[in-house]
Amino acid sequence: MKQTIRDIRELASKRVLVRVDFNVPLSKQDNSITDNSRIRESLPTLQYLINRKARVIICSHLGRPDGKVVEKLKMSPIARELSTLLNLPVKTVNDCIGSRVTTMVNSLKNGEILVLENLRFHPEEEANDPAFAKKLAHLADIYVDDAFGTAHRAHASTEGVAHYLPAYAGFLMEKEINSLDHILATPRHPFAALLGGAKVSDKIKLIKNILDKVDMVLIGGGMAATFLKNQGHEIGRSLIEPDKINLAQQLVLTAQQYGVEFLFPVDVMVSDKIDVCSNLNTVSVNAIPSNAYIVDIGLETRELFSQRLRTCQTIFWNGPMGIYEVPEFSKGTREMMELIASRNMATTVIGGGSTAEVAQEMGLVNKLTHVSTGGGASLQFLEGEKLPGVEALLNKDLVSGV
Repeated sequence: MKQTIRDIRELASKRVLVRVDFNVPLSKQDNSITDNSRIRESLPTLQYLINRKARVIICSHLGRPDGKVVEKLKMSPIARELSTLLNLPVKTVNDCIGSRVTTMVNSLKNGEILVLENLRFHPEEEANDPAFAKKLAHLADIYVDDAFGTAHRAHASTEGVAHYLPAYAGFLMEKEINSLDHILATPRHPFAALLGGAKVSDKIKLIKNILDKVDMVLIGGGMAATFLKNQGHEIGRSLIEPDKINLAQQLVLTAQQYGVEFLFPVDVMVSDKIDVCSNLNTVSVNAIPSNAYIVDIGLETRELFSQRLRTCQTIFWNGPMGIYEVPEFSKGTREMMELIASRNMATTVIGGGSTAEVAQEMGLVNKLTHVSTGGGASLQFLEGEKLPGVEALLNKDLVSGV
């Protein structure tokens, strides 16, 4: 267990560096924020610090500027959105380190907020450069990590800075760790993992780590093509990972040894193209045309998966069932989301990434037990891997003295 901001004895007048994940999607037309959910998720932590008269210094990355200053990736629009959500003034500064930043930090009054400029304007951030981490640490007395979405990255602001400051989890970080740990350690059964997305390789470690914990694994999305190819089916022009076909077979055999039911599509939707709807049909997996792409699960598969999921007390889902960005190819993903959201007596966890975006878009987040803010981080956690950003935080059995 990690120490959280509740474990800090005194916050009044303390300079608190808060790492958040404000890497929000921006409109290509006017650079406006199209989804502020990541900012909203940070509000409980920020409000807690403000109410206790801390001097709050917020840092985050935005996009992929590759160590250069990119005008459209500056943090000022994020700060304005945060100001609106908190109904408080939020200050900004044109860098995240340096003398001007230090001056701005030192001028903060109790309960005031400063948003630093995009961390990734400096290449030292992603390189986890100790000197850069030390410069960030010199701005504060306490470090709080509330950016679970970046916890799987050992960057200067997520891991390096914790070597120089007492490091605590924010409320979002705490919620993420507890929710994911719960389904690994004490899931209610039956427990199903619904897995989709493009590649089997992205899910191999996850599947291996949960086979002794789940009762069933349901496979959809692009990754299903590799499993179907292993079973001898024609998969048309669908992309597969040839080097993972034998591994797919091994995973199925291991599942059988554990008594885990492995379910694959029995029918699929196919199209002549993957970016637009063209000659869309639903066919049995035994009759996939050689010139077509698999773009979604079919009606019978949706019914089969729904039937199984209705019996479950714990459901974890990561990865869409088809190419959901094309409306005509999104039916499987949307039906699964509606079904899982309706299971209000079950523990339902969405593993971040594009699946979380679907939950947000459909307005179903509040009907799910937990929607992770970190796709890669949640997968790595459930793979049984240690997250650098989590490991760097103080443990509950240590007394910090702050």
